[in-house]
Amino acid sequence: MKKVWIYLENGTFLEANSFGASNTVVGEIVFNVSMSGYQEIMSDPSYAGQFVTFTMPEIGNVGVNSQDMESCAAHAKGMLVRKYQDRYSNFRAEDSLANFLIEQNVMGICDIDTRYITKMLRSEGAMMMIASTEISDKEELKKILENSPRIEDVNYIEQVSTKVSYKHTQSTYNDRDFKYDKAPTPQANVVVLDFGVKTNILNELVSANIGVEVIPNGFSGDDLIKRYNAKEIDGVFLSNGPGDPLVLKNEQAEIKKLIAAKVPMFGICLGHQLLSIAHGYDTFKLKFGHHGGNQPVKNMKTGLVEITAQNHNYNVPDNIVEIAEVTHTNLFDNTIEGLKYNDS
Repeated sequence: MKKVWIYLENGTFLEANSFGASNTVVGEIVFNVSMSGYQEIMSDPSYAGQFVTFTMPEIGNVGVNSQDMESCAAHAKGMLVRKYQDRYSNFRAEDSLANFLIEQNVMGICDIDTRYITKMLRSEGAMMMIASTEISDKEELKKILENSPRIEDVNYIEQVSTKVSYKHTQSTYNDRDFKYDKAPTPQANVVVLDFGVKTNILNELVSANIGVEVIPNGFSGDDLIKRYNAKEIDGVFLSNGPGDPLVLKNEQAEIKKLIAAKVPMFGICLGHQLLSIAHGYDTFKLKFGHHGGNQPVKNMKTGLVEITAQNHNYNVPDNIVEIAEVTHTNLFDNTIEGLKYNDS
């Protein structure tokens, strides 16, 4: 393993080992508390521009495989783990995590105190960092970091969104206890606005008997309105995605057109946030975000609590209750996780 040097914007300077790509990379560092699913996390487009610190101490033990990809590539800048296990053991494994990261040109950092990093991020919040297998000088790393754009200054949607429209027909049927010879006929058709959509979200839409067409982020609201009026589609789904939703001015303008035309819409993650902004309620950045598979969310109608997997740094404001009903709340910090707009 090569040495890797890390500098955080709060002045923290660390040395560790590298098991991924050799490079010098700047990104935002966050922590994820999931106990499994590291390949799905690294290939989630919502992590574009970020280094992910895993609180699970041992990573790599089940290898990687082509079926568990959430997109066509790994989009995170890198991953930080306490201990990397190169000797993987799983009947579905096709290769090691290290080889996967090298192939994807993503940094892998190990032999580092991830508990210390997580506690620091919890106290001080997510922050920018630089990692390098090439530069060991603290002052040089600091200078590069200070002169690099922050994550909120970059439109990562342009990097992760599809360039061409396509139909998605894969579903989750074969993963369930019961089998279908073929998926049922779609009961509705939606257009998915791709801001960095995950494959399993598309699979779940198809499994819910929805016909799915995925289109790029540079969509035309006028075109979608015409298609809705012509009954070609029944609604629009706004996907998850990376970065600060406030920088997506073009997308916000087109969504406002859909709202004015009363086109049915629903969204998740970034899409949920963009709906809020398009209604006139700007989002805000959480201190360290919600990243992980153990986030308790309360259904405000039924009172039931679900343990959810989440990945978002931004949230909608509390005063959105002026135009929407809060349907779901995060029990860690009481922030809004779900809304039903009054005009829907």
